[in-house]
Amino acid sequence: MSNIIVITNMLGSFATNCYTIANTDTREAVIVDPADRADFLVQMYKNQNLNPVAVLLTHGHADHIGALPGIKREYPDITVYAGKEEEALLKNSSLNLSAAFGYPTEVEADKYVDDGDVIELLGVEIKCFHVPGHTQGGTCYYIEESEMLFSGDTLFAGSIGRSDFPTGDERALLENIEKKLLVLPDNVTVYPGHNSRTTVKRERDTNPYF
Repeated sequence: MSNIIVITNMLGSFATNCYTIANTDTREAVIVDPADRADFLVQMYKNQNLNPVAVLLTHGHADHIGALPGIKREYPDITVYAGKEEEALLKNSSLNLSAAFGYPTEVEADKYVDDGDVIELLGVEIKCFHVPGHTQGGTCYYIEESEMLFSGDTLFAGSIGRSDFPTGDERALLENIEKKLLVLPDNVTVYPGHNSRTTVKRERDTNPYF
C-alpha cells in the first residue's frame, strides 16, 4: 500500500479547501482545487520537498481555480484534469463566476475525464465520478486504496452544494450523490471543498437531504 497523506489548506476569501495528496515515499504530489495563493502553495511544496505532478479540478468555479495559472507557471509540465462536461465553464469567466468576483479567470484542463475513468498517480488508482448538479461537469475523485473521496462542492458534512449557479441542477445533484457517492464503503473519508471532513456513513445516516 502506498504511503499517502493529505495536506489541507483553506485558501481565499471563501475559505476553500485546497488539498495536496502526497506520496511520502516518492515525494510526488497531486493538488486538488488550487483555490488561491499560488505563491504560498509553491513555497510549501519547496519547503516540504514535494513535486506536484497533477492537478485535479472538482469543478471550475472561481474559488477553486484561482491559483491554477500560477501553479502552471511554476510547474509547466504539470497535468491538469477536469470533468469533460466542465470545459465550457472553465473557459468562461462569466460562467465560472470569476468575472463577478472582479478577477476574470479562464483556464483549461490538459485532460478531460469521463465518469468511471481511472487515473494512475502517486502509485495509486484514482477513480473519477461525474456528479453533475453543482455544475454540469462536477467530478469527484475516489482513492479506494486509501478510503478517500474528494467531493468538491458536491457533498458537504451535513449538506450539499448549491445548484443555483450557471449549469447547476438540484435534482441531478441529489440523484447522483445518492447513486454514486453514498454507496461507497462506510469508512471512506469525504474531503469536501469547504468546511470539515466527514464520512460516507455519517452522510448516509444523518445528512438531511437524503
